[in-house]
Amino acid sequence: MSGNENNQLNTTEAVDAISFKQFLETTPPAHSLMVRDAIRMDKGDAYLRSPILELHCPECGGERMFRVNRSRDQEVYFKESYAELFHEYVCSNCRRQPKKYSLVIRNNEVAGSVSIYKFGEFPPFGPPTPTRLLDLLGEHRDLFLKGRRCEFQGLGVGAFSYYRRVVEYQKSSLIGEIVKAAKRLNVADSVINALQAAKEETQFSKSVELVKDAIPQALLIQGHNPLVLLHSALSEGLHDRSDEHCLEFAQEIRVVLVDLAERISQVMKDHAELKASISRLLNRKIGIDQNEGKRNKGLEP
Repeated sequence: MSGNENNQLNTTEAVDAISFKQFLETTPPAHSLMVRDAIRMDKGDAYLRSPILELHCPECGGERMFRVNRSRDQEVYFKESYAELFHEYVCSNCRRQPKKYSLVIRNNEVAGSVSIYKFGEFPPFGPPTPTRLLDLLGEHRDLFLKGRRCEFQGLGVGAFSYYRRVVEYQKSSLIGEIVKAAKRLNVADSVINALQAAKEETQFSKSVELVKDAIPQALLIQGHNPLVLLHSALSEGLHDRSDEHCLEFAQEIRVVLVDLAERISQVMKDHAELKASISRLLNRKIGIDQNEGKRNKGLEP
């Protein structure tokens, strides 16, 4: 490893040390921090600790406890003050889903804090992307996932560029899903017509203008039209913005897309559940009427 790389690994981004558990759970790749309680001392020897982690498990579909995978990851003994290693965990619930970390540790003070650099992790860092959003994005889901990776690596310009392409490419599909939800909500025909016109419009700005007051209440995000929010973020230029500003706009785009997908899904789910409930009630009533008819027939002379 070159001297420049070593210098980079020594550069910490926080004065106060954080816990090893917090570092593994919340620190994105390509970051170096001072970490406490990462090292366990035993008879003068230094070993890497393995705290229990709380992470999302794709297999289980929720937050689960992850424990170090002892079948793959034996205790790491520090013979030197510098170590490059893989640290592997597995979901304690399903015992199938792994979580792998690539770390560089500088054991400057064996009994105190150490400098840890996270090269990467798998599955990728960050909150899970809802399946309903990926379904909504269709063939452009890969662009969204690339933007997501850029965002969680702190690459603002890259994340913003990918997310903007996703929204522009999927504009008609997004509005089409809003139309379906609006029909389920039995909104006025004028609203449906405005949404249909916006779907056919090629320019995103004109589409937003057509529907700025034509979004069903159930799809508003804290009282705001989600398409207007997306347009507001996307209208910001890249050339006169810093990477940090682009990262903020990228995060806003992702959050709005996720929330919109959740709201559309909930409307469709509520409608399906209502339809099923009505069907069950009607069938039950028919069954009661039939039984009543049979009893009445048995009472006839």
